[in-house]
Amino acid sequence: MSDVARSCDAVVIGSGPNGLVAANALAEAGWHVVVIEAQPEVGGAVRSAEVTAPRFVTDLFSAFYPLAAASSVIRGLELERHGLRWVQAPTVLAHQLNDGRAAVLHRDPDATAAALEQWAPGDGQAWLDMFAHWRSIRDDLLGALFTPFPPVRSGLGLLRRLKVAGALRLARLAATPVRRLGEERFAGDGGRLLLGGNALHADIPVDAAGSGLFGWLLCMLGQDVGFPVPQGGSGMLAAALRARAESFGAQVHTGVAVERVLLRLGRAAGVRLADSTVVTARRAVLADVTAPTLYRELLADAPVPSQLLRDLGDFQWDPATLKVNWALRAPIPWLAEAAARAGTVHLGVDADGFVDFGADLSVGRLPRRPFVLLGQMAVADPTRAPAGAESAWAYTHLPRGRASDSEAVATQVRRLQAAVERAAPGFGELVIARRIQSPADLEGSNAGLSAGALNAGTAALHQELIFRPTVGLGRPETPIPGLFLAGASAHPGGGVHGACGWNAARCALAADGRFAGARTKLIGTAWGRVLGED
Repeated sequence: MSDVARSCDAVVIGSGPNGLVAANALAEAGWHVVVIEAQPEVGGAVRSAEVTAPRFVTDLFSAFYPLAAASSVIRGLELERHGLRWVQAPTVLAHQLNDGRAAVLHRDPDATAAALEQWAPGDGQAWLDMFAHWRSIRDDLLGALFTPFPPVRSGLGLLRRLKVAGALRLARLAATPVRRLGEERFAGDGGRLLLGGNALHADIPVDAAGSGLFGWLLCMLGQDVGFPVPQGGSGMLAAALRARAESFGAQVHTGVAVERVLLRLGRAAGVRLADSTVVTARRAVLADVTAPTLYRELLADAPVPSQLLRDLGDFQWDPATLKVNWALRAPIPWLAEAAARAGTVHLGVDADGFVDFGADLSVGRLPRRPFVLLGQMAVADPTRAPAGAESAWAYTHLPRGRASDSEAVATQVRRLQAAVERAAPGFGELVIARRIQSPADLEGSNAGLSAGALNAGTAALHQELIFRPTVGLGRPETPIPGLFLAGASAHPGGGVHGACGWNAARCALAADGRFAGARTKLIGTAWGRVLGED
C-alpha cells in the first residue's frame, strides 16, 4: 500500500476495540502509530450496517455494552467528544418463559426487587443486598479484573475493604457455579433466571465453577450502568475510537492484512503486509488478534518457544455462534408486557433448561431447546428502524464440531426462530426481511471470531488469569521482546471494555521507558521459568 507509512513507533495489528484503544493510548503518549486492519472498515466485532432492509440498522456482532459503560478505560477516552452518544432501553433485560412470565431487570434497583418479590417473598431484599455488596466493592473489583496480573493496587484495596473474611466470601462467589449461586440467594426462579441468563453471555455452563461470577457481574453491571448502546449503531463506537486516535496522529489503514510479524535480533521490529509492504516499528508491535493467530500464523517463521506452541495445542475455543437478524414491520408481540420494554431479552429455556443447553454443547449435541439471546434495538435506539418498526437480532450457540455443517446450522436457525415464536406468537408474520450469519459468516467478517467464538477462547477458569491464553504471566507481554498480545485472548478476556488493548499499550510504554532494559530482562526471565527454559 503506497500510502502506508514505512516506519513508525508502533504497529497495531487489527482495529477491534482493543486495537483502537491501544492506538489511542500510544498516540496520545506521542508515539507515531500505524493501525493495520484486514477488513474494509474498522471495529472488529463492533460494527453495524443495513443488511436486512433499507433504514434498518443491524449490529453485526456485539450490541449492548455494560462493560464499556463501566470501564474506566472507555470512559477516560471521553468518546462523546468524537461523536459517540449512549442511549438505553426503558428496561435493561427480561427473561421470558413460554408461559408468559418474565424475570425483569429494571434500571431502578427497587423496581427490580419489587418484581423479584413477586416470584418469592424475600427475593427482593436478597437482590438489594446483593447490589449493596456490589456497590461497596465495585471500583476496586473492576480495577482488579481489568488490570494486568497481578492487580496489586486494586487487590490491596479489596482486601482493605473486605478484610480476610469478606475476601474469602468473594473468592467463594467467584468459584461458585451460577446455578448453585441462584439457589443460595433466591427462593424463586426470577433471580435464578437473571443470574443464569447473564452467565451464558460467557461460555461457561451454569453448573461449572466460575459461571457464578459472570452471571453476578453482568447482573450487577446491568443494575448499575444498564446495557447501553451507541446511538445509530455499534459502528459509532468504533468510529469514535478511530476519530480520537487519528486526532492524536495515528494512521489507520483498512483492507490489507498483516502476513507476518518481523523480528530483528530476536525482537519484534515490524510487520509484512499481504501485498509485501514492510512497515518497520521502532518501539513495539501490538497484536489485536487471537493467540493462535499470533503464534501460529503471524509468527510462523519465528523462534516461538516450543513449550508455548505445545501449550497452544490445549487452547480451548468457546462454542460456535449463529446469529439471525430481522427487519420487522412492528414491535415484537411478547407474551410478557415487560419484555416489550427491554433492550435485551433471554428466552428459550427455563432454569433447568440452562443445564440441558450447556450439557448439549459439552457433548457435541445440537441443543433441541436452545438458549436464545435477543436484542430489539429500536426499543433502545429508535434511530435503528423506521417509525413503528423494529430491527432485531438473536443468537445462540452450537458445538464447534457442527459449525461447518450447513444442515446443523439450518436446523438451529429453525429452532431459534421457533423459540422466538413461542415467546411471541405471531412474530413470523412481522418479518420483512431476514439475514442469517452462520459461524462461517461471522468468522469471514472478522477473523477473530473463529467459528463465531465470541470471547477469543473460553472464559472457563482453566483459561483465565495466569492461564490465559496459556500457562503464562497473565500479562500482555509475549516471550518476544517488543511484541504484545492486545486482543481478547489475553487477560482479562472477551467483552468490549478495551482493557486488553489498554494493558498492552501501557506495557509497551513501560518497556520503552526508564528501566526498560531491566524490565525486559525481568519479563524474559519470568517467561523462561514459566516455559521451563531457564
